[in-house]
Amino acid sequence: MKKLSVLFAVTLLAATPVLAEENGKAAAPAPFNCDFSPACEVAPGIYGNLQAPTTSKFNLSIGGFVKLDYAYNSMDFGTGYSQMAPQSISKTSSIANQRDQSTFSARQSRLWFKSNGPTLLGAKTTGLLEFDFQDASAPTTSDYLNASPRLRHGYANLDWGTTQLLFGQTDGLFGLASGSTIDFRSAGGSGFYTGARNPQIRLTQRVDLNSDNSIKLAVAVESPIQTNFSILGTAGKAGTTSGQAGTDGAAGDTWGAQPNVTGQVLFVSKALGVAPGYYGLSQKSLTAGFFGVYGNQNVQGNAKSVDTWGAGFYTFVPIVRSADGKSRAGTVAFEGQIYEAANYQTIAGTGATGASLVGTPGNLTGAKGYGIASELYYYPIQDLGFSGGYGRRGAVDYASYKNNPNYEQFNETFFINASYDLNAAVRVAAEYEHLHTKYGNVVDAGGASGLAGLSDHGQANVGRLALYYFF
Repeated sequence: MKKLSVLFAVTLLAATPVLAEENGKAAAPAPFNCDFSPACEVAPGIYGNLQAPTTSKFNLSIGGFVKLDYAYNSMDFGTGYSQMAPQSISKTSSIANQRDQSTFSARQSRLWFKSNGPTLLGAKTTGLLEFDFQDASAPTTSDYLNASPRLRHGYANLDWGTTQLLFGQTDGLFGLASGSTIDFRSAGGSGFYTGARNPQIRLTQRVDLNSDNSIKLAVAVESPIQTNFSILGTAGKAGTTSGQAGTDGAAGDTWGAQPNVTGQVLFVSKALGVAPGYYGLSQKSLTAGFFGVYGNQNVQGNAKSVDTWGAGFYTFVPIVRSADGKSRAGTVAFEGQIYEAANYQTIAGTGATGASLVGTPGNLTGAKGYGIASELYYYPIQDLGFSGGYGRRGAVDYASYKNNPNYEQFNETFFINASYDLNAAVRVAAEYEHLHTKYGNVVDAGGASGLAGLSDHGQANVGRLALYYFF
């Protein structure tokens, strides 16, 4: 009798959709995400503005993309081919710079989860977790086979409309322009956004001037990314980019770092309409303003603590606006930034054997560097986009690096790419990229001291193809 009851219940459940359709009461399909044509059911948006929730404790959205990346590199980046950057380039005299490389990778695929929770004190609450598979701790001999998840973003946000309070890990406030490259690094390390995602707590306030114009103010307390990057170790010997500081307890080791305070003051205007920017994933208004950072850390054996500071200017300009605020067809936009900073991880002197501090043990100061980045976006039609950019990062005063062998005098990136959306889920893209780094105080082939004023270059040309599936 019990088996018959179970069988009857299962049969009834299986027949329910059919019975509902026959009675004209079929459940409505899940709402499509119609950000733009074609195939609106899976349009990327910012990876897809998905509103059909999966239920956990609260409504949960899931998204991301699968990416297969092919690259031909004119030099051998080893297992770091999928995270290559100007500061990864070997000198022309090296064996690596005389060999090429051709390889595939799927490590740049991403997965995110977004939660829409209950209100708190009138604020809408959300949370986001996003992962890729670029974990640097993966086996160095086979990272493309043993990719492991890495946390990109993990934060909660309380939103009162004009005021937001965020806590967790996400992009830092120092720098806003990310290169829209197929290359995983988004031209980081060459004048574009510094690429740091920091644990932080952030307060953002929008001040409306009128219906079209507003001021955006943001301030955050962030984990100091320059900690243990002051790598002048024993006897002035430079360390490596791993962030480990010379010999433990030796002159040059850092300790007692204070959290960085970062901020932005931006003017945002609807006067020029909107145009798509980074990856063509969202529309953006005219934006212009300043960003900065300040921090402080102690250095073993130093006479005083070392300040970390930086300031820069950023702008995004819709040169030719979207016709309806949604379509990308016919749009043109410019994005750029310029900055100067000291003792900051990705600003200057953090190359293969450089340092973010300069001077001699006992009298170290922050290495000063600058960055310049610019990019144009053009969408002749809705589904075809082009972008091209140039970025350069360099040391402000070469003479201050006299104790730093193989420091980076400058590094730069030039790129141009095209992407086409076959439908709203599948994208194909191709890119050419040129990377260039100049080193100072080069150590000669025999390993002799590199303080004789020698210099050398490293260059790489990259051809890249990629297939995306947004979900």
